[in-house]
Amino acid sequence: MYKVLIVEDHALIRFGLKTAFESKNFIDEIYEASSAEDAIKLVNSNQIDAVIMDLGLPNMNGIDATREIKNINKDIKIIILTSHSTEQEVLDSIKAGASAYCSKDINPDRLADTVQSVIEGAVWFDPKISDIVLNALSTDRKKETINFDEDYNLTDREKEVLEYVCEGLNNGEISKILDVSINTVKVHVSSIIQKLGVEDRTQVVVKAFKCFSK
Repeated sequence: MYKVLIVEDHALIRFGLKTAFESKNFIDEIYEASSAEDAIKLVNSNQIDAVIMDLGLPNMNGIDATREIKNINKDIKIIILTSHSTEQEVLDSIKAGASAYCSKDINPDRLADTVQSVIEGAVWFDPKISDIVLNALSTDRKKETINFDEDYNLTDREKEVLEYVCEGLNNGEISKILDVSINTVKVHVSSIIQKLGVEDRTQVVVKAFKCFSK
C-alpha cells in the first residue's frame, strides 16, 4: 500500500485524479497540493511514496519542484503528468529526477498502472514522446561517462551493448561494430531490458542516463 501526492493547480483535474486513484487497491492514502510550495511541505511532513506532478504550476514550476523533492527524499518517485512535451522540458524533467513522463490525455487506468510500476522501480515515458527522449538522451549521452557501479548483474558484453544503445545506435549498427549477428544483439538488448526492469529501448536509455551517468 502506497501514499501518493497529486500536485495540480486546477481543482477539477486534481479531483478527477483523486477519484480515479481512490478505487485502486495499491493506494493507502492520497494527498493533494495546488502548488509546488504546498507539495514540498507535505513531503517534509509525510512519508510519501510517489508524486504525480504537473509542470505548469504557479510560482515554482514542476521541474524545480521535482528537484527540490528529490533533494528532500531521493527515494520518492516522481511521475510528470502534463500537456507540455518539448524536448527541453522532457530532458530537464529526467535530469531533475522524474521516473515517468505522461501526457494528460493518458487513460486513467494506464496512469494508475504506471504509478504502481514506477513506485516498484520501473521508468515509463509516453510513447508520443519516446523519440524526443531517445534522441535527446542519446545526444546528451555522448557527453557523459557511464559508471556501472550499480549492481544490475550486467555482463561485460551487455555493458558494451548498453553503451552503444545509449549512443543511439540500432541493432544492425551494433552488430556490425561487434561483428555478431543481429539476433545476438537482440538477445543482449532483451536481457538488458529485463535486468534494468524496464519495458523498451527508450526506457533503457532513460534508466542508464539516470542511474549510471556521472
